[in-house]
Amino acid sequence: MKDRRFRASCILLALLLPVLLLAQRQPAPAAGAAPPAAPARSAVLIEGREIPVPVTINPNGPLFGLTPLVDALGGKVTSDESGESVTLRLGDKDVVLGPGNAIVTIGDNIISLSQPPTRGEGGLQVPVDFLKKTWGDLGGYAFDWHPETSRLTIARRGNRELGVTLDVVHLQGMTTVVLQFPEEPHYQIDRSKPGMITVQMLSDRLSPPPPKEVQDPLVQGVAVDPQQIRIQLAPGAQAESYVLGSPFRLVFDIHPTSSVEVPTPPAQSAQRAPGVHVIVIDPGHGGQETGAIGPGGVQEKELTLELGRELAAKLGRLGVQTVLTRTDDTLVKLDDRSAVANQNRADLFISIHLNSSLGAGAYGTETYFLSPQASDPRAASSAAAENTAPAPPATSDAAGGAGAPSAAEQQDVDLILWDLAQSRHLAESQRFATMIQTQLNEALQIKDRGVKQAPFRVLKGATMPAVLVELGFINNPEEEKKLQDPVYRDQILDALVTAIARYRASIEPAAAGAPAPAAPAPATKGAPPASKPPGRRAGPA
Repeated sequence: MKDRRFRASCILLALLLPVLLLAQRQPAPAAGAAPPAAPARSAVLIEGREIPVPVTINPNGPLFGLTPLVDALGGKVTSDESGESVTLRLGDKDVVLGPGNAIVTIGDNIISLSQPPTRGEGGLQVPVDFLKKTWGDLGGYAFDWHPETSRLTIARRGNRELGVTLDVVHLQGMTTVVLQFPEEPHYQIDRSKPGMITVQMLSDRLSPPPPKEVQDPLVQGVAVDPQQIRIQLAPGAQAESYVLGSPFRLVFDIHPTSSVEVPTPPAQSAQRAPGVHVIVIDPGHGGQETGAIGPGGVQEKELTLELGRELAAKLGRLGVQTVLTRTDDTLVKLDDRSAVANQNRADLFISIHLNSSLGAGAYGTETYFLSPQASDPRAASSAAAENTAPAPPATSDAAGGAGAPSAAEQQDVDLILWDLAQSRHLAESQRFATMIQTQLNEALQIKDRGVKQAPFRVLKGATMPAVLVELGFINNPEEEKKLQDPVYRDQILDALVTAIARYRASIEPAAAGAPAPAAPAPATKGAPPASKPPGRRAGPA
């Protein structure tokens, strides 16, 4: 019995000895080395059916072979000659990716993946978030990775029933169509039919709102069906679209062309090269709205008009067209001022004002750009007073008041003009304001009061970079006197022209080396009274 046990032990030892020796020969992993990828024992299931997709599990998550997924889910893959760029065509969208690069483009959008695609079995291997951003968003598939079982399940996403609200607002010569959803839908925009924009739902269904009659000069009708939304434009109208979040909104800005009759359309081509071609100058206040008054009796409305006229004349040497919101002592409503800029398709909007304070010792210049939140309490109180008071108080200044808006008007301004118009230009408005303030500081060698932000109504709704410039404190006797001096005003205006030229060169490099044309005779001096709505041209056409 003992002999039998001894022989069995010897046989077992003989069988295990080669395995033990082989294990001793394997080198230990280096300190800090990444653990080897797990064997591809994962399963990929589509609608409960397993398909052969190579899977590599990395510390950052799984990667899946792209080629068999294309065969199963649809699409077409091509690569350039070098193999460094791969294009996946899904419907009407091109998805461009490459090995070792976590940045991927999907149509016009750029996204960043959790980990870069890598070369491997099944072509490029891609992470789960790539699948969700492509076949998920564009094809209506749901992808769920289950790490506990190393399983990826793919299923057609059930059609969501999404509500949608429709708003069509025509303000200042432009129509804005807003489609608001409770969450981001899966859709594509079709512009193949002239005069028609179709928002096609890909995997969702819409719950149409109650029918709404549209009476608009640029939009003939909007129809909402469970599978699509159709926007019928007026003949010759053109539209651009963008999205806003929280909540998700799909927005169409519809502009007139020369063939569309709208109030005071711009007498210029609808298309032009990028750059600074038209500048609208807004002399603050006017008419019964005097603005601030200096200790010597000088009224703000008089000086801002003179400064606006002189600035328009000086800008002639840049070869740009200038438009004044008023050319005489006329009251212009706040909303009409930015309307002039929009109707003339201005590239810049500059509102000129003179400051005032409780004390007579304040001095210096300030430059504002629009923001829903004021940068300091004084800016907030100035904006609040000027936006609602029928006439500006003597102790503050900004964008002169023209009567308190009704609740409905204020809602339009706050929800439509602010959110949909100027919000897309805030970064450029801030940059332009900084250039102006810097140049004024250098030219005048006076106190830098800085670049500030506040919700000035005169800037709301402007669909271009827009600033409000306070060129001095008129209630300061010294500054009131200097502002009446043509030599000092020349210094101020030359600083503004230089800042505008710098900004123009930053977005239009060809303008930096262009010779400055001779300034023509100012067209605004001696001009007849402005008709309403205002918008007098000055400078070269």
